[in-house]
Amino acid sequence: MSFHEITGGVCAAQGFRAGGIHCGVKASSSPDKNDLAMILSDKECTAAGVYTLNRVKAAPIYVTMGHLEDGAAWGIVANSGNANACCPGSHENAEAMCAAAAAATGRESRDFIVCSTGVIGQPINIGAIKTGMPRLAAALSGDGSDSAAAAIMTTDTVKKEIALSFDVGGRTVRLGAIAKGSGMIHPNMGTMLCFITTDCAITQEMLEDALRDVSAKTFNRVTVDGDTSTNDTCVILANGMAGNPLIEWKDAGYEAFRAALNHVCRHIARAIAGDGEGAGRLVTCKVTGARSEENAERLAKAVVGSSLVKAAMCGGDANWGRVLAAMGYSKAPFRPEHVDISFRSEAGEIMVCGQGDGLPFDEGRAKEILSQKEVVIDVDLHEGEDEAECWGCDLTAEYVHINGDYRS
Repeated sequence: MSFHEITGGVCAAQGFRAGGIHCGVKASSSPDKNDLAMILSDKECTAAGVYTLNRVKAAPIYVTMGHLEDGAAWGIVANSGNANACCPGSHENAEAMCAAAAAATGRESRDFIVCSTGVIGQPINIGAIKTGMPRLAAALSGDGSDSAAAAIMTTDTVKKEIALSFDVGGRTVRLGAIAKGSGMIHPNMGTMLCFITTDCAITQEMLEDALRDVSAKTFNRVTVDGDTSTNDTCVILANGMAGNPLIEWKDAGYEAFRAALNHVCRHIARAIAGDGEGAGRLVTCKVTGARSEENAERLAKAVVGSSLVKAAMCGGDANWGRVLAAMGYSKAPFRPEHVDISFRSEAGEIMVCGQGDGLPFDEGRAKEILSQKEVVIDVDLHEGEDEAECWGCDLTAEYVHINGDYRS
């Protein structure tokens, strides 16, 4: 599948504008920190979403699910600085955000998806959001993806943004995304806020199928700290302005779209893992030679989710026994006596375990390999043909510092 990375983020696709402003959702936030974002299409979009599997869901998720019952939307409005979750009036405030966005843009309240991110359990400053909404609507532009991406950041240290162009039926289609995610990241759906736009013509059924399939193999394979948020949401809007033949079956056009969506979501998933709170490096676990992809995924998740493995990665310690131990409690069947484990990075590769037993290796060389910004833990089960990879990060003292004082 051929596609090209382009600029523009969520504004790369035809007919989308975006913007972000500071409105003061969080009283202590800097005036330079955007905290209110909007994405708006010139045409009605087919829309689909996937949400947190946490039983405690924030009010914006319920409002969004209700607004998307007809599979259509025009835009997204989102804030950082407050999760609008588990506090009096949260549902009413989520609806009020949509109403304010509608009034400022000439749309209807139900035309908007609404998302919030930040501290749980504190009333949201809905007054600041209502006051800022007309200014946000006026700031919408075809160059506004960057400011919208900044507005949804919380403890993120970098913006997550990407766009692609690719061909469907002889027409150029564009697909772009922005996302936030740094803490409370664990594989149970979407693991963050992610907003995706495309000008592809595709039915709601095919759009939802593609999003669910891709999310399962990208966002559901990320873990930072083992905590699943109350607000996790990934939504996609498709306005059809590319003029490609309508994708209504799982044909070549669908496969091209799905491949592009997978590339975008995989990029975002890796960016979220690498930007985990306090993280020093991105850690990937790739399991090969598995009996099934499900087994491989379960094993890889256990490895990148292990606090002991994450701590070892922080210290550049080739403690491969922690890898094998994490696999052992994953509940995925495998034969330990057949397992090979290696560590690799741009500095090279070193095998540390063969057929379940430790191998002699150069500790200094291993530390050099594990001290790079991106580290891969390769596990070969020698049992089958399936494979999967999951992404995480190391565990540092900075993570504790950030989360020991998150509300202030």
